[in-house]
Amino acid sequence: MGHIKYLIWALSRFSEMYSKKYSLPQSREMEWSLENVREMVAGGMQSIRECEICAFAIGICVLLLFMWYCYRVGREHSSSPLRGRYLSGSSRIGGVVGGFRSKGKHSLLEEQNGFAFCQSSECFRCTSAGESLNQRLYHSLQEYAKRYTWSGMGRVHKGVRDQGRYLNSRPTIQRPEVFFLPDLPSAPFFSREVQRHDVELLEQSFPALLAEFESIYHQPPARSGSSLPPGWKANNTPRGQWWTYYLVNQGTPLVLNVRRCPKAWRVLGQLRTFIANNVFGNACFSVLTPGALITEHYGPTNVRLRCHLGLKVPPSCELVVGGEPQCWSEGSCLLFDDSFLHRAFHEGNPEDGPRVVFMVDLWHPNVAAAERQALDYIFTPGRLEDREGK
Repeated sequence: MGHIKYLIWALSRFSEMYSKKYSLPQSREMEWSLENVREMVAGGMQSIRECEICAFAIGICVLLLFMWYCYRVGREHSSSPLRGRYLSGSSRIGGVVGGFRSKGKHSLLEEQNGFAFCQSSECFRCTSAGESLNQRLYHSLQEYAKRYTWSGMGRVHKGVRDQGRYLNSRPTIQRPEVFFLPDLPSAPFFSREVQRHDVELLEQSFPALLAEFESIYHQPPARSGSSLPPGWKANNTPRGQWWTYYLVNQGTPLVLNVRRCPKAWRVLGQLRTFIANNVFGNACFSVLTPGALITEHYGPTNVRLRCHLGLKVPPSCELVVGGEPQCWSEGSCLLFDDSFLHRAFHEGNPEDGPRVVFMVDLWHPNVAAAERQALDYIFTPGRLEDREGK
């Protein structure tokens, strides 16, 4: 502010000197003698010298202002939370590094049976984040902006830049493990109207999805000593059994499973908001046996809504999200934000049979199209690992 005041004073001073030097005698009878011309020339030369001094002073002021601006910009950049604060530390489950793997290897592992949930080196949520992850995410955002545009990237840029602060300061009821997009409306459960087209399509496909589940669930075990049919995966639970059959796992289609479920794959292709191109997208059949409990946990991000289509729902089954309980219903969808603390359980009798849902990850309705495109680019499976290896 002091530089600007000095600049205004210098300009006013120069104007005053200029008017004094060039003001001519007001006498009507001014004589154009040689002496008068000499005085005018001498005054003009003096004004030019004084003008050079003022111009020099103005140039110094502009240079100082520019240096001050560069200092402020550099200071803000160097103190950015991206430098080492985003998801650092091995204590958080939500590491992203391990999930950006080659698709072929990932598919091969998922086709095997008996792997416990969150123990695979391929899972992007189960490997601790490296110190450079935040920088790689920011570089990916910059690459996207160069290729496409910065327009509409305000929230994404803010989320990537301040991710460490957001994740560490979130209330315990909602704490996504990997990525938090600020300024999104939050609620444990959402009305079916927010994704009406996809909800109605899934509910209309209920008979076909149920029939396809029956065909893959009642296959003989994949190998001797295993109780699981081909393509199914056992997950860790404190009691009971929780099995999943993935068609898409963390943005990667599982080819062998997809071939066994062509109708379900066709339904996924007709959904308008299915997250199909980044690691936050999943689609699977999920089975809970009687007595099973899925303990409280958080999802990786708030940019998605998890949709459960009830296929088989015996009594005494419940889903609790953010402290709010809900029950599934056969042929109907439940939409919830799994970045809230949630758990599920089946407390029915053995004769009731398993609870079965078809699970799909859909975009949060308030994530704009431009933001979805950017997040698909940043969190494409394999992108960050490829960059790290260059």
